[in-house]
Amino acid sequence: MADSSGDIELDAFRSEVRTWLEASFPASLRGKAGLAMAAAEAAEFEGDLLAWKKAVGAKGWGTPTWPAKYGGGGLSTAQARVLQQEMAKAGAFNPMVQGMGVTMLGPTILDYGTEAQKLAHIPPIARGEVRWCVGYSEPGAGSDLASLQTKCEDKGDHWLINGQKIWTSGAQYSDWCGALVRTDFSAKKHDGISFILLDMRQPGVETRPIKLISGASPFCETFFTDATAPKDALLGEINKGWTVGKRLLQHERASQTGSGPGGGRHTPLQDIAKKYVGTDAAGRVDDIELRTRLTSHLMDARAHGLTIARAIAESKGNSEPSNANSVLKNSATHVAQTRAELTLEIMGTQGLGWEGADFKPEELESVSSWLFGKAMSIYGGSAEIQNNIVSKRILGLPDTTQSS
Repeated sequence: MADSSGDIELDAFRSEVRTWLEASFPASLRGKAGLAMAAAEAAEFEGDLLAWKKAVGAKGWGTPTWPAKYGGGGLSTAQARVLQQEMAKAGAFNPMVQGMGVTMLGPTILDYGTEAQKLAHIPPIARGEVRWCVGYSEPGAGSDLASLQTKCEDKGDHWLINGQKIWTSGAQYSDWCGALVRTDFSAKKHDGISFILLDMRQPGVETRPIKLISGASPFCETFFTDATAPKDALLGEINKGWTVGKRLLQHERASQTGSGPGGGRHTPLQDIAKKYVGTDAAGRVDDIELRTRLTSHLMDARAHGLTIARAIAESKGNSEPSNANSVLKNSATHVAQTRAELTLEIMGTQGLGWEGADFKPEELESVSSWLFGKAMSIYGGSAEIQNNIVSKRILGLPDTTQSS
């Protein structure tokens, strides 16, 4: 007979989660996960959302599987799954899952940081007390990131940083930045790069938001003019930052593709279709052609989810990204953009509003999300670059981008 002690422990933990949610989760936030994403792109959390973030941070459940010694939840993967399930049932959500500290910088510091760096940076991230951004792309170094020119000089007792970054998400609100900088201009371009943890609240840092067609300004130009960092601010070894940077991108891929902590939850698209399009006598969406495209989309979304599960399984005990990871970025983009297109089509004229009382909040959100979703084909590595990676590194096809 199988040992059921594990199931009993999970049942007890499930009961603990339910009790805590009943006591801690504000009823006013039920089913409003979008508020956390909106707040992550704004200056501050406030009201019930702020109270919820503080409660989750104090419990460590915003970063459920991070070590408890650094302020995380210390939960097993199975317990974290139970937490996610019970939050979903209660209409609750992780208010910190969108932050780059949680999704990218924190995991990378846990991978490569010294004990002093972990103790200094991880607890405030886990409590949701600081915001982080990532300083990667530059005006002359986008998809070819290794061409970056931001200069970091050793001044004996500190580092001096000069240069410019672009598309720095959330830089205008961030307290800290994890940036790739060039520490050796004489080395090959991949070998002279270091990863530095930089205080954004200093005179040598300037941010300029870039307004997008969706109306939001999550991206910034960021300028470093004699910015400084202490000598112990390098994450990993000097001139070995490319390795650290690639690891962060692996964590970024996980957050973008739905395999990061929390994941994303939406109203089922078929339910939206039934609401706006109506149903036939059998209770199906009352449009045969739309039903076909909805089914195709749901199959793609399911296949994407299974690939995420495969990537997670392959990553256990392996710090290198698997082949499955390489396809997830474009797969996530396809699924998200197709959903956005179908949503607007389903809503009809109600899916074309920009403002005004004639449109419901979810209708206006669908329009802005559709517009912002176009950026998915570019940020985090363009679709074309990712296809080249799959072509050359996985399928072994010849490189046709280089002249003979």
